[in-house]
Amino acid sequence: MTEAQSPPALDPAAAAVWRDPARPVAERVRALMDVMTLEEKVAQLYGVWTAISDGEEVAPNQHEFAEPLPPWEELTRPGLGQLTRVFGTGPVEPAIGAKVLAQTQRGIVENSRLGIPAIAHEECLTGFTAWGATVFPTPLAWGASFDPATVRAMATGIGEVMRSVGVHQGLSPVLDVSFDHRWGRTEETIGEDPYLVAALGSAYTRGLEDAGIVATLKHFAGYSGSGAGRNHAPVRLGPREFADVVLPPFETALREGGARSVMNSYAAVDGVPAGADPALLTDLLRGRLGFDGVVVADYFAVSFLETTQGVAGSPAEAAVAALTAGIDVELPTVRCYGEPLLELLRTGEASVELVDRALERVLRQKVELGLLDPGWDAEPAALRSADELDLDPPAMRELARTLAERSVVLLDDRAGVLPLQEPASIAVVGPCADDVLALMGCYAFPNHVGVQHPGMPLGIELPTLLDRVRAEFPAAQVGYALGCPVQEPDTSHIAAAVSAAADADVVLAVLGDRAGLFGRGTSGEGCDADDLRLPGAQAELLDELLETGKPVVVVLLTGRPYALGDVVDRAAAIVQAFFPGEEGAGAVAGVLSGRVNPSGRLPVQVARTPGGSPATYLSPTLGRKSGISAADPTPCFPFGHGLSYTSFEWSDLEVSGDGEWASDGAVTVSCTVRNTGAREGADVVQLYLHDPVASVVRPVRQLVGFARVPLAAGAAARVTFTVHADRTSFTGRDLQRVVECGDVVLQLGASSEDLRLEAPLRLTGGDRVVGADRVLTTPVEVTPL
Repeated sequence: MTEAQSPPALDPAAAAVWRDPARPVAERVRALMDVMTLEEKVAQLYGVWTAISDGEEVAPNQHEFAEPLPPWEELTRPGLGQLTRVFGTGPVEPAIGAKVLAQTQRGIVENSRLGIPAIAHEECLTGFTAWGATVFPTPLAWGASFDPATVRAMATGIGEVMRSVGVHQGLSPVLDVSFDHRWGRTEETIGEDPYLVAALGSAYTRGLEDAGIVATLKHFAGYSGSGAGRNHAPVRLGPREFADVVLPPFETALREGGARSVMNSYAAVDGVPAGADPALLTDLLRGRLGFDGVVVADYFAVSFLETTQGVAGSPAEAAVAALTAGIDVELPTVRCYGEPLLELLRTGEASVELVDRALERVLRQKVELGLLDPGWDAEPAALRSADELDLDPPAMRELARTLAERSVVLLDDRAGVLPLQEPASIAVVGPCADDVLALMGCYAFPNHVGVQHPGMPLGIELPTLLDRVRAEFPAAQVGYALGCPVQEPDTSHIAAAVSAAADADVVLAVLGDRAGLFGRGTSGEGCDADDLRLPGAQAELLDELLETGKPVVVVLLTGRPYALGDVVDRAAAIVQAFFPGEEGAGAVAGVLSGRVNPSGRLPVQVARTPGGSPATYLSPTLGRKSGISAADPTPCFPFGHGLSYTSFEWSDLEVSGDGEWASDGAVTVSCTVRNTGAREGADVVQLYLHDPVASVVRPVRQLVGFARVPLAAGAAARVTFTVHADRTSFTGRDLQRVVECGDVVLQLGASSEDLRLEAPLRLTGGDRVVGADRVLTTPVEVTPL
């Protein structure tokens, strides 16, 4: 008989050690590892997806890897590391899902010699990806809010809901910085600036961790830099851009957010896949950045080393490459870390030390989660106190409403038509006007899974924008016309839409995206675009509406910024909302009526021409309009742009240090912001760094701080930033991060191009090399006057 068939009897004395919460974590983990068989060790290093859908894929190449699993008792006899998406694979009543998860956990414990529960993980990008759970705005909308406090509160709420049903780990946030807006997963990014992504991403991370959920940072690292904005495409970033743009959000979320898990990127950067790169996942992540948590594989990433990237010749080789690099857990289900790995371990062709290294991290996390404690109960407390579970309680909807309202961006009001002044008739036209799915991203349950179950209700209250416009303007006659579909090039409904527009006082052209997966939408994972034209026939519809001569308010419900070209000169106004979630229709309608004063700011610039990608505001001088190229990449609207229904005045700039800034010290920069209009509103003060002369080419400016400043009409506040010299650092010619002495300028702006105040400074005291312990953030105080 093999060891797997007949494991040794469990020593009660050893079990007493690793089950004793009073003992140090390291001691408990070592005691458990000492009694584990090889099969039991390996079983902790993979997850199992027990309910992979037979429908359309929700993970890349899902059906290609959907190999039959052994019978459940045989599969779990040595134990199990993780359970994959019990709630997020199909529509299930929350209480039933929690009971199934608890029953599954009891089966794992009772069927295995050691009785170690699995870690249950779920997606939570725009809320808990489960039927009936709150759908929040997508991350690009978080970025538009410039509101870390609300993002953190949202994440805490999401985490508490997940914990209440027995989930331990959330596969969020996405910390990829947007490089090319054609990339389908742009909607999942927080924006195109690393500081904005770091601030909002670490706030979300801290919120999840506050709730006791293991936050998982993804995708480490470089995924969003793919060539031509194509999913999984090779990445050709240089080491300097990688260090200065890609890494800072991860560094911040690890150190300030307290993340306990990291997910590898699918990307091959300069030919080396992240999942097989020890320099990235071990030397950098653990050695330099000090991460001591668990690295989990993005779904099927270990298999991709063999099947799509060609750096392994078999599942066993892929397992060894991934373990060597530093991937501790294979997700979503076992293919490489199971029997293929075990065969190499038994013959000595693979090192048991690699397994033990990953195992120690996994078991430490399980100890910290309380899964090895004697009092652990598979049934969550919420189930013991209620037969029904509400995953969308009023407090969560209120958070969703607040974040949605703060994320809507008023791009332009050229004709001064907004807010709408009690129009007698409104024509609501466009494919996104009467479609609830147009309000949500690709990881919201209704789009991610629900579309495969058309007979199931949404599970949440989710009005369309058309519904909310009718409620917002009860005295107006509100007509509706489709105009055209989102994606298909069908123009047959345009004439009817033009007719409806001709009879109305004002036209709302509601255009945008349908989020989906792997080509089943116009935005989302695997839904990459050739260019930045509006999808389908929407540009033609808009052109016909603008030709009517009626005031047309363009309302964009999208997952990426689309090129607007001459629309800016022809539309009466333009409103942008990045998939604003279940309360998003009310937020947009509120902006149109004036009930909500818009305060969102662009986390990505809006291109003028469809081919103006890839382009972000982080460009050097020669990346901008110049006399030596006929191409003009100047955007329609710059990063940080957004209008308000009130006005703000900035004054009284003060900077400490008399123009001198020690290269190892901090300066304070402050100004007064006054609401000079007639109504309450919020301004967003953005602090930029301009480095005119450096040893390497630098962006013209980049964000180093920001403050959201809510003010009553006539009220004022003093905004003070404390900026450490470390915030000026960059990767130099020798690839060391350096604070370089010389002239710099701190600029206060309402956008990256609308600069209001600036302070020339000189860094002194000698150049200084800084490391991973450098100051990563800029504290800010807002003091009412």
